[in-house]
Amino acid sequence: MPAMLEHTNLTVSNPDATAAWMCDLFGWHIRWAGAAMAGGRTVHVGTDAHYLALYTPGAPDKATDDNYATIGGLNHIAVTTDDLDGMEDAIKAKGFATGNHGDYEPGRRFYFHDADNIEYEVVQYD
Repeated sequence: MPAMLEHTNLTVSNPDATAAWMCDLFGWHIRWAGAAMAGGRTVHVGTDAHYLALYTPGAPDKATDDNYATIGGLNHIAVTTDDLDGMEDAIKAKGFATGNHGDYEPGRRFYFHDADNIEYEVVQYD
């Protein structure tokens, strides 16, 4: 039986604020929130089957300058949508700038960065 990805754990500056915009934009819900290791806080946000664990430590380190150049760095998180243009409008309305638009096999896509400079890819498959 193949393994299924259940969750990914990300360090963010404000897990509650990040979870809020994810719920608004992606239609997700908060599965759990509470105290975490190192005096931190974690919010689990996603669907019933998959989620992101958004963690902030009590005293965070400086962010990495370039995740693509850092071994073990997070390059981006991808989500799918049935309405790419509508999703882009909603993302822009939240104050995020979009860019790097592509229309190539197997679908159309664009990218944006959140307040923590985490990159997201939004894809619509045809």
